[in-house]
This record gives sequence, C-alpha cells and structure tokens, in this order.
Amino acid sequence: MADTTNTPTTATTAARSQNTGPTAGKTVIDDTVVSKVAGIAAREVNGVHGLGGGAARAIGAIRDAIGQRDLGQGVKVEVGEKQVAADIVIVAEYPVPLQQVADGVRSSVARALETIVGMEVAEVNVTVQDVFIPGDDDDEDDKKESRVA
Repeated sequence: MADTTNTPTTATTAARSQNTGPTAGKTVIDDTVVSKVAGIAAREVNGVHGLGGGAARAIGAIRDAIGQRDLGQGVKVEVGEKQVAADIVIVAEYPVPLQQVADGVRSSVARALETIVGMEVAEVNVTVQDVFIPGDDDDEDDKKESRVA
C-alpha cells in the first residue's frame, strides 16, 4: 500500500473518468485526498482518541502546534481505477470495547470513501496500536497526599 502519511503523492495520483454530463472529461482525485477523507471519518468514531503510531503522533503534535495538522496521519491507502483499500492505525480510548471501535472505524471509513470519493471499497484494515487512559497525562499525582512523611 502507498504510504501517504507524510509524503506528498503527486506521482501516484489516480484518475477516474466520469461522463455524467454533456461535457466529457476526467476527474483526478489525489491519494492524499483519499487518505484525508479516511482520516477524518476515522476520527469521528466514538472511542477513537487519535490516529497513527507513537512516532507519527509525536510528529503530529508538532505539526498541530504550528498549525499544519495532517488529517491523513495514521492512514495508508491504495487507490486503483475503481477500488480503494485503506489501512488505519488508531489509538482507542479506555474502556471502550476495542472490536466495537474497530468496527465503527471500518464502517465510517468505508461509507465516507464510497460517498465522498465515489469509489468501491475493497477493504479497510484497522490496527489498534495503543489505548489512551484518561488521567495518565494529568498532574493529579502532584495533588495526591503523600503516603509517607
């Protein structure tokens, strides 16, 4: 699959021809657009904390800080003439059922790709790479009373 996480893919553009009106022509949808659509759809699912592995999330945090959010982070797509396949890496929130979150991501991404991109979805693979536990990053440890003097 083509990795569209951090690299522009102008060389791997996929063309789709559609003659639906009186004017003939060709519509080109870049792979990065397909990965962004999939990324946005995955983030909308309840129980998804973030997308991408540890390194991708660290780079994503830096990009967010400078206002350059990568909506395709954690998403790899392979685009053919009529079909698209996607691999999504997620961080799930605790304690949501992981299979339920993965199924939600799969159906949300497939629906978005079929509706927005207009292509048949061959497959959507979801990898749950981490679980976010609320409170792990909080400073509550400083607020707790010490057990020893």
